[in-house]
Amino acid sequence: LGIFIHWGIYSVDGVDESWSFYNKKIPHAEYMRQLDGFTAKNYDPAAWADLIEKSGARYAVITTKHHDGVAMYDTHLPRVPLDTTIQLRGHSERTYHYVDGLKVPLSAANATSARRDLIVPFFSALRAHGVKCGAYYSLIDWSYFDYPAFTKDSTRYVIKDDPARWQRFRKFYQGQINEIATQLKPDLWWFDGDWEHSAEEWEAAKVRAMILAKDPKAIINGRLQGFGDYATPEQNIPIETPKAPAWELCMTLGEQWGWQPQDTNYKNTHDLIAILADVIGHGGNLLLGIGPKEDGTFTPGQVSRLEDLGKWTSKHAEAIYGTHAGLPNGHFFGPSTLSADSTTLYLFLANGMSGSVAIKGLDNKILSAEVMGHAGQLAHRVVGKISWSKVPGLMFIDVPEEAADDWMTVVKVKLDGPVRLYRGQGGF
Repeated sequence: LGIFIHWGIYSVDGVDESWSFYNKKIPHAEYMRQLDGFTAKNYDPAAWADLIEKSGARYAVITTKHHDGVAMYDTHLPRVPLDTTIQLRGHSERTYHYVDGLKVPLSAANATSARRDLIVPFFSALRAHGVKCGAYYSLIDWSYFDYPAFTKDSTRYVIKDDPARWQRFRKFYQGQINEIATQLKPDLWWFDGDWEHSAEEWEAAKVRAMILAKDPKAIINGRLQGFGDYATPEQNIPIETPKAPAWELCMTLGEQWGWQPQDTNYKNTHDLIAILADVIGHGGNLLLGIGPKEDGTFTPGQVSRLEDLGKWTSKHAEAIYGTHAGLPNGHFFGPSTLSADSTTLYLFLANGMSGSVAIKGLDNKILSAEVMGHAGQLAHRVVGKISWSKVPGLMFIDVPEEAADDWMTVVKVKLDGPVRLYRGQGGF
């Protein structure tokens, strides 16, 4: 379980992060006026880290720079080589941003009312809690003079016609990656925006090498044009488990990534736990997205969901952390996980399931079964086993209704050895 935080100037007016000007909902200049309103005045990174740890998350990812180009850390890289006005198909756009009449890097520390680096103290707080640190970084930068795109129907130039200009942008964004690697030392790099260019244009192999040269243990998500370590489906649980060494589902708590005032339709605790169980049961991670307001506070609804999630994850930690994907589809009606040595099976009982819980094709003897967090052993029996047949029969475990968890019950099943499964069609 990880927590994904989208925080930026878009939280001032509560508009779509970056996409609001790219899709022409509002002008770029209006979007950038939010720089002045972004204060982070109530930002408490220690409280953030405490809430994240309480949720049961073992890592957190935060936006260091979204597609709008506004860095949330203290970047020192200049934005463009010249002070000029760009003509973009009938409208102009200033390329520099000014604070007190001075040209400054486009960052929370230099161009907003917050006037400070917001990522360094958060990473320090996370590490004090033993939580791993992830840096979201958008490869694209729709506000940058030397980036080709500006809005979805306009471009500043075609790369093949002006390769020197593209090279200037590559130098800039790779310089920011070097800054983040040096200043923040993230455990995880969460790239975004790679869809707009090829691996060759991004120099993705070079970027990966840069990161690993700084930290050979760093993990890179799958949005680096084939040079990442794991798959990153978004918003919907895959029907088929991604065929990758590892995978992570990123999903919003509400309906938006960043804070928007109308976005109060948060997923309820039961649904969040059901999603988490489904994901880990198929060997994945859940990266759950939340969005603070511009002042650095979270809505009560977001806080309560994370606190509830933490109550459940702490009770069932053994079934979540350090486990791997459980039984293949068809063996059990619901998610399951297995201990590292595959000798303990954890059954997640969906939709308030109790009574006789069935496992198909389990070719192990059960040494013991219990409801996690509830005293007492559960009765179990095999039905349909014939002594001279290799077909193991059906295993039933009796789960009393009074042992049920408020959100999702988990049954711990100790086996006589690593799990063995019968996958045949029956018969002799």
